[in-house]
Amino acid sequence: MNLLFAWRYFKSKKTTNAVNVISGITVVAMAVGTAALVIVLSVFNGFESLVKGLYSSFYPDLKITPVSRKVMLIDAVQLAKIKQLNGVASISLVIEENVHLQNGEARANAVLKGVDTAYKTVCGLSRHLINGIYDIGNREHPRLILGSGIESALGLLSDRAVAPVTAYLPKQGVPVSADPLAAISTVTIQASGAFAIQQDFDNKYAITNIDVVREMLALNDNEYSAAEVLLQQNRDPKQVQQQLQALLGPLYRVETRYEQNRSLFSIMQVEKWAIYGILTMMLVIAAFNLIGALTMLVLEKQQDMQILKAMGARSALIQKIFLTEGVLLAFIGGIAGTLLALLFCYLQVQWKLIPLEGSFVIDYYPVDVKPTDIVLVFSTVFLVAIAAAWVPSRKAARQRLSLKGQ
Repeated sequence: MNLLFAWRYFKSKKTTNAVNVISGITVVAMAVGTAALVIVLSVFNGFESLVKGLYSSFYPDLKITPVSRKVMLIDAVQLAKIKQLNGVASISLVIEENVHLQNGEARANAVLKGVDTAYKTVCGLSRHLINGIYDIGNREHPRLILGSGIESALGLLSDRAVAPVTAYLPKQGVPVSADPLAAISTVTIQASGAFAIQQDFDNKYAITNIDVVREMLALNDNEYSAAEVLLQQNRDPKQVQQQLQALLGPLYRVETRYEQNRSLFSIMQVEKWAIYGILTMMLVIAAFNLIGALTMLVLEKQQDMQILKAMGARSALIQKIFLTEGVLLAFIGGIAGTLLALLFCYLQVQWKLIPLEGSFVIDYYPVDVKPTDIVLVFSTVFLVAIAAAWVPSRKAARQRLSLKGQ
């Protein structure tokens, strides 16, 4: 019954035009606040999906590293057990070390990442080549795939095919003698291609054959820096992570893709919730219009309330009527705002209405509308409406029965 009264009060023409104006402003304000929340959260989702997509091209589903040492031991038995785990699709063994690269007078420091043949399957690096081909070579004839920033620093943009790169690596476990050069390994590697994913990777990594890096560092055959694991489709990373951790023991660390980039994703989540809090304040400000509209409506409908009470209506029913009226105003504004936001997001995806200035991997603001965000926004609108409507509805319920002079 309270919904019926609230709907009739919403549709009916008020004797005081200000009530209509304030009610309209309330609906518009709630619509704008709702639309802003949905759009901004969708933009954050778009950037989050974009960043995750970029990082997933370089970081594996799961990564195994030693807890306290620089290198870890993985023998053939352990490797076979890992491959047999339910959920593991493939595993790639890698060796990483800081390297100094030189091409004539051009020089650059990088992280040299030696990978095996399974790396192309585990990592999506091959999908981001901008020059050349994916070729890491072999022990006798190694090849080098450079990040675009490293390639530019070495001046290989035009003469990659004829300009080999000299790599300098410190040998592991070799003491620095009177001749420091004895502790440094040198190898000449032909560049085969370049990739562009994200600046953090493009300016840092160079990829080559794992056997060459092992030989330069004087490591044993079962010594590695890390193992990168590709999971079967739709497998839960947490579940496989627990299985791997139980198999390998406390000397090894098994991290999901999120945990490998914990600081980045944590900052993104903090930023998203901070913006959500700020925009929620817009709804709170809009709620002052709602308080005003309901207060005016209470004054407008005093006679109706007196009649209802004379007919036996309890104060609780009067309060519910005006609470429902407040929620109804907010709900209509929320529906309108959500539809407006969905229309904007659709147009942004289709026609790139708002461009993204500066150097970035895309030239427009990405959007990704998630149903959970819409539910969150509607829940916020509902709570703000209830809080705003409480005082006017409580005041209406406390009106004393008095029909004198009516």
